[in-house]
Amino acid sequence: MADNTEPRKELWILGIKPGSGREEILSSYLGAGGYTCKFEQYENLEAGRPLGIVLDISPFSEDGWGILLKIKNSPITRDIPVLPVFLSEKGKVGGVFPVAGFFTLPVDAQYLQNRLAVYGLTEEAETWDLQSLVVSRSGEEKLSKAIEALGFEVIRGYTGKEALALASIHPVYMAFCSQMLLDMSAFELQERLRLDPYSSNTPLFVLLKDDMKVGEKQAMSREIAHLVRKKQLSCDEFLAYLRRRE
Repeated sequence: MADNTEPRKELWILGIKPGSGREEILSSYLGAGGYTCKFEQYENLEAGRPLGIVLDISPFSEDGWGILLKIKNSPITRDIPVLPVFLSEKGKVGGVFPVAGFFTLPVDAQYLQNRLAVYGLTEEAETWDLQSLVVSRSGEEKLSKAIEALGFEVIRGYTGKEALALASIHPVYMAFCSQMLLDMSAFELQERLRLDPYSSNTPLFVLLKDDMKVGEKQAMSREIAHLVRKKQLSCDEFLAYLRRRE
């Protein structure tokens, strides 16, 4: 018999307006997966330190993108894993975006090294010639140099389509992508990379601007809306994303 005193893994749900009821479906899914979930506010995050955060970034969220930036800009909270989800106005789960992680720009080289080491992504670079894909309109020279210092060869792409073409020619060990490109979002790029057997398991890190205007946040929410299913994800479909992150 299982030990009933064993602590359950607590996840926080953020980005949902209090009293809206939009968290009910998500809470039921998490509960079915054996998680203790808590509907919370960002202001309590530093003291609470949950196992992870499920964050609504839809147009119906309570500043989901702003909350994500606050989490990743703070040294106290930036290491907490965040799973972005798209909830409908009624709270139905329409999309899940399990990227490997987030970095705010400009990326600190030492922090980058520390996080990649935690993920176990730096060990192989000492033995093998590995490529890392950086996708950004600006090229992100500082980030590229920091990645090269870890022993990786950097391949640059400036649009999503170019990145997909490069990944099909040069299988890459990991990828970094600006949240918004000229032709697609980082989330769409990830979805399309996963369709290719050569890049289906490539970890993708999203690069966030350290500040976003209201219009930029709205544009990003609209950009990912077309990736969302019209029919909500089932409980099993949703929990599959969490199980891969344990």
